[in-house]
Amino acid sequence: MTAHRTVRLVLSLLAGLLLAGTVATVTASTAQAEDGYRFWGYYQWSNGQWAFSQKGADAFVPADGAVEGWRFAVGGAKPRVPRAAGDFEAICGKTPAETGKKRVALVVDPGTPEDAIAGDTPGEAKGTCVVTDPKSTGAQVLAAAGPVRIEKGLTCGIAGYPSKSCGDQLKNIKVPATEAPVTLQIGAAVGSTATPAASTPASDSSGTPWTGIIIAVVVVVLLAGGGFVLNRRRTAAQ
Repeated sequence: MTAHRTVRLVLSLLAGLLLAGTVATVTASTAQAEDGYRFWGYYQWSNGQWAFSQKGADAFVPADGAVEGWRFAVGGAKPRVPRAAGDFEAICGKTPAETGKKRVALVVDPGTPEDAIAGDTPGEAKGTCVVTDPKSTGAQVLAAAGPVRIEKGLTCGIAGYPSKSCGDQLKNIKVPATEAPVTLQIGAAVGSTATPAASTPASDSSGTPWTGIIIAVVVVVLLAGGGFVLNRRRTAAQ
């Protein structure tokens, strides 16, 4: 393997956290055999498509309204992007904006069974709206959504997947030319402190209108007392 090819493969491995510089994108109409790695790749949604991140997740600060993507796959020179679109409205549309915070839509695609480590089964691609500090990096956005396994500065596991290993080097991999899209499983937003209006009770939690009942009882007592006094006066006058 030439030194140039080795450097390019190492940069692909570091895309999850430490990538810096420009990585060449190779397009192909058919699957090609090459050497590569099994790892989590880091992406941003830009102009209607996924773009391979030019910075590591610990150095990139996504803006409010941004969409971040992670994909676990066997890859080499050609990036294996998340198979679901980065739809901010679908992921964060129901999460209210908060003053002093930003909303970032997070897409995590564990990939296919063919790319999985023996004994592991990938879950569904998931979308999560992360409400966080405006200065939060991509790594912090990811960590806010769930546990992340870091080894030697690399993002090795997300939400427990894969269960072991990190950035395995593989020989003679075959990367598919195209992949079928998948539907995101939208999870609950994380980091939000907004309180739904329905959670603030307008009356007693039992739903019983005690104030109205008390007022009614007082009125009845007063009326009854007034009637009693009036009746005594009429009796005395006879």
